[in-house]
Amino acid sequence: MALDKMDKIVSLAKRRGFIFQSSEIYGGIGGFWDYGHLGVELKKNVERFWWHHVVKLRKDVVGIDASIVMHPRVWEASGHVEEFHDVMVDCKKCKRRFRRDHVQGEKCPECGGELGEPKKFNLMLRTNVGAMEDSSSVAFLRPETAQAIFADFETVRGSARLKVPFGIAQVGTSFRNEITPRFFTFRSREFEQMEMEYFVHPSDADKWYEYWVNARHQWYIDLGVKPERLRLRPHEKEELAHYAKACTDVEYEFPFGWQELEGIANRTDFDLRRHEEYSGKDLKYFDEATKEKYIPWVIETSAGLTRSVLTVLCDAYDEDVAPTAETEEGKRDEEERVVLRFNPKIAPIQVAVFPLSKKLAEPAQKVEADLRRYFATFYDDAGSIGRRYRRMDEAGTPYCITFDFDSLEDHKVTVRDRDAMTQDRIGFDALRPYLEERLLF
Repeated sequence: MALDKMDKIVSLAKRRGFIFQSSEIYGGIGGFWDYGHLGVELKKNVERFWWHHVVKLRKDVVGIDASIVMHPRVWEASGHVEEFHDVMVDCKKCKRRFRRDHVQGEKCPECGGELGEPKKFNLMLRTNVGAMEDSSSVAFLRPETAQAIFADFETVRGSARLKVPFGIAQVGTSFRNEITPRFFTFRSREFEQMEMEYFVHPSDADKWYEYWVNARHQWYIDLGVKPERLRLRPHEKEELAHYAKACTDVEYEFPFGWQELEGIANRTDFDLRRHEEYSGKDLKYFDEATKEKYIPWVIETSAGLTRSVLTVLCDAYDEDVAPTAETEEGKRDEEERVVLRFNPKIAPIQVAVFPLSKKLAEPAQKVEADLRRYFATFYDDAGSIGRRYRRMDEAGTPYCITFDFDSLEDHKVTVRDRDAMTQDRIGFDALRPYLEERLLF
């Protein structure tokens, strides 16, 4: 039943213009996805919600936007060239390839054939920079955004006049040559991350680590994700990355099981120390008050933007029954509806405006145009009111406004709440404050 729900979400995502396979007219390409007219708005809203909480509301965090291609030595210093591998096994019979840690036993999970010897595959995607394609031109598409923050640490710290503790954040596209991309957009070859590196005194690292674990868990709840579908999972000692003193994952219960949304890690001074060693530049911080000079430790919060979008899609998906529009006899029937119960503040369409009759199109369009300056709006006059409601429910629109014939006289409209299914009569002058209270952050 859970996987059946996932199939419905994938179908809805394409039908309503959220997410669909890249290059689909050519048969698609595995691990790459396109975001349609609603999907791009949802993604930008989730990104904006993260930036608002992590950067805009704080005086100790600034943002950057670094390039995707960096000097190859960056990835040597970070350990990606040497360490960033998946161990894979090939089936000798059906030729399928699997991650070794995803296979139980020594037989192919597909055909039962014999598996070959495990081999390491580096997950970075290579490219060439310049006119010549030789070893001197090899570069990489970044597998994470964090290393740019470490490489830019001293430049940003100096120009922004930052004092420890402080953070540097960015949102950007990353690439990983996943051998087996799966679970819709969850594991892709091209994806977007929301990462923040928080630089602290070594003696304060444990305190800030606990702070950011709790803060990042709360962010998903504020985003609108159901708390019962979230959990914190501290890493066992044997699964910690070689550079980490501690790490905790924020996990979500997808239809395909519990999976990681974000990792919060105490990375010690590994990154700055390595970049200092490989670049030959002094990356130590000097504290004017204490006259102490040291390499800061780093608390990293690394979240997936595209994973967060998939999370809110899965979490918002619901099926229930709703009353149809009232008939001439004053009766109401019920019908099944699919609804996306997004947090209204991140919904791709926040307000839909309908005229009850096409004769009312002009004044209804004026209402929509006035609201468009402040909210994400949509105008629809096609089909019955009930059909229009259903379309907006599938798009996740929290508020639908109907302009009827009485509106010409009383200067009020009917506002229908997606979740409560209530209808309030609101005056033109009170409409914007009514919506601002519910939609802005």
